[in-house]
Amino acid sequence: MWNAGYTFFDPEAPGAQQQWLSLAIAQNDPFCEHFRALATELDIAIALTFLQRWEGRPRNTLSIFDRHGETAMTYAKVHTCDFDAEVLLTAGEEFPVCELDTAAGRVQVGAMICYDGEFPESARILMLGGAEVILVPNSCRVEENRLAQLRTRAYENMLCVAMTNYAPSRANGHSVAFDGMAFDADENGRDMLLVEAGEAEGVYVAEVDLERLRGYRQAETWGNAFRRPRLYGALVADEVREPFVREQARR
Repeated sequence: MWNAGYTFFDPEAPGAQQQWLSLAIAQNDPFCEHFRALATELDIAIALTFLQRWEGRPRNTLSIFDRHGETAMTYAKVHTCDFDAEVLLTAGEEFPVCELDTAAGRVQVGAMICYDGEFPESARILMLGGAEVILVPNSCRVEENRLAQLRTRAYENMLCVAMTNYAPSRANGHSVAFDGMAFDADENGRDMLLVEAGEAEGVYVAEVDLERLRGYRQAETWGNAFRRPRLYGALVADEVREPFVREQARR
């Protein structure tokens, strides 16, 4: 929701909710078109987040514009924070994966938005959809547990996870990328960390060796080869039991 700075409204202020909802924009809004044009000018793909105007209530959305200025993918946050102001949003219904034509070759890309990353199912279904890279726009305090969570998503799905987070005061920075290759050719453990930013605003580059990653995915045992999905029925059941019942949660 970069166009709105992931800011919400004062529930006590008259008209504040309606004013906030008015910040929602369409994908052909000048804000989005500016970055579409930049993608073409710079010959890069740009993943842009915005509060998307939608029938009923808006969505927390990410669109990827490829280097030709085309919309490669649009994704709306599935796991909205219904315990907070995001209960006003329309939740997404799928985890798409797109093939990006980059100057360095083709790559399969998916996305999780912030709270989506708290659920292992998000990264897993993107892996099953063919994702090699998952982009994670984020707006919360990042500490060792959330960093470990992202590292684990990369490890267990053998893919690159790249998270970008707001700098202070909106959040605390520490944008990070992991390449998903936990072991070297001799089965020695290796650090998957490509880059971790500090708290300051900046541009950080994470270089991913896609050919090496693809070879690793063909040879190693994580991912999908040895899963037993017929035993995982409880993972897709709608029933919620104590102590996890929350009145505001939407199914």
